Amino acid sequence: MSFTSVGKLAPLPSGQAQNVRGKVVLNSYSRTRQASGSKSSAFNSGAISLGVHGKRKTTSQKCAGVSASLETGTKAGSPLDIIKNDLTFLKTRLDSDNRESAEVQKLQEKLAVLKEELDLAHEEVHDSENKVKKTLSELNQLEQVIGGLESVGTADVKTPSAAPSKASSGQKRGKGLHSSLEMEPGLKTFWYPVDFTSALEADILKPVELLGETWVLFRDESGTACCIRDECAHRACPLSLGTNVNGKIECPYHGWQYRGDGVCDAMPSTAQCKGVQVTALECREEDGLIYVWPSLDKKPDVGVPSELLAPPGDKFIIHSEISLEVPVEHGLLVENLLDLAHAPFTHTSTFARGWPVPDAVKFQLLTALGGNWEPYPIDMTFLPPVMTLSTIGLNQPGNIVRNVRAQDCEKHLHQLHVCIPSRKGHTRLLYRMSLDFLPWIRHLPGIKKVWRAMADQVLGEDLRLVLGQQERLLQGGDTWMNPVAYDKLAVRYRRWRNSLGDKDSQDQRLEVVSMSAGEMLKSDE
Repeated sequence: MSFTSVGKLAPLPSGQAQNVRGKVVLNSYSRTRQASGSKSSAFNSGAISLGVHGKRKTTSQKCAGVSASLETGTKAGSPLDIIKNDLTFLKTRLDSDNRESAEVQKLQEKLAVLKEELDLAHEEVHDSENKVKKTLSELNQLEQVIGGLESVGTADVKTPSAAPSKASSGQKRGKGLHSSLEMEPGLKTFWYPVDFTSALEADILKPVELLGETWVLFRDESGTACCIRDECAHRACPLSLGTNVNGKIECPYHGWQYRGDGVCDAMPSTAQCKGVQVTALECREEDGLIYVWPSLDKKPDVGVPSELLAPPGDKFIIHSEISLEVPVEHGLLVENLLDLAHAPFTHTSTFARGWPVPDAVKFQLLTALGGNWEPYPIDMTFLPPVMTLSTIGLNQPGNIVRNVRAQDCEKHLHQLHVCIPSRKGHTRLLYRMSLDFLPWIRHLPGIKKVWRAMADQVLGEDLRLVLGQQERLLQGGDTWMNPVAYDKLAVRYRRWRNSLGDKDSQDQRLEVVSMSAGEMLKSDE
């Protein structure tokens, strides 16, 4: 709406208000719409005059006019629809606001609950702090009391006894036997095969671990096998990282050179220091094996074993020599090798596949530490300290017959197992396999890999069980709670191991040889 002064009235377009002689005239122009194919006036043209000096319309007249206008607008479908849409929008917005208000109220209620829980937690923490302070105070008082008793020397304080191990529950039949993961001092007074002769070539330096100490094997200028400590006397560098120079080990750090007796006779870039040497061990070779004597306090009083090859007179040919590192105490591995009764249950994927479970398994002693297994054609012998020999009779390659002796079979497989105690809980296993048939098979390409894969598979079947035994021993268990008849050879080995702590090697050997079969399983010790 536009207002213009009377004196300056300008022509206005139709549809706008004019102020003439004190009157305001509002011209309402009709709106047209298309309906039923013809144009008609939505509103009648006319003027609603509000006279300043004229008569005023009554209230009823005004309401009637508004009602008529609304009715006319409803028919037109435009103003009322807009109002309805606005009302709908407002209602939707109001509902949304109500929902948000309800959610806010719920969050406030949850916040109140959390606040109560937090207050309760603060109270509990406060109580705990008070209890801790009280306990510390009591401990301080107890320490003062104990200190006072110790100072006057009148205290008779009894320490609580250790909890019984798992092995102490129940009755133990294997008296006089006890498992151990320790390496007894008496183990040092024996000859140990530490590697195969074929593995030590002229220019090779071979580190070996034995009874917790590290040594290095090499050949001197004459080709003799030597063994010295794997540690340079200068800066403790491993000598096995060096090179063999004309039969001497040259340290890779500063070039110091060591002979087979451990003496250092060359120190480049400096004046020669006299009397510098490292420890050397007695070293021998026999039957394709390199032996060392690890004791520094006692010289060898016996010769190296000479029974580790296949039986003489037979046509055995070595087909495989394998070295394996095993994370198991060597005694557990020896006992596993001396037990054939487990084969039908453990080695079901390898050499004992298809074996029936016999009614009884027996080991018949023929010597102090050897005999034969029944019903299998297998002869077995243990040689102190770590060697196990076995000869298996075969009528068909890979087929073990039953209820016959190995010597009565046509074909044979001979095995040597050496369980070297490298360090606590670890063994280096040397394995040698010989056959008295199929001599040509050793020339097949890749046959060594085949034998290695077979050895790994057989060892894997045993290893999961022996590792479990070792874990139980660490937890206080006992692998010799209830020995039975077929444990004879393993029991004899364990009794020998148990005797190594206090006696010298000669007495140990005599005790093993003189032990009767009845003594092995006696339970009154």
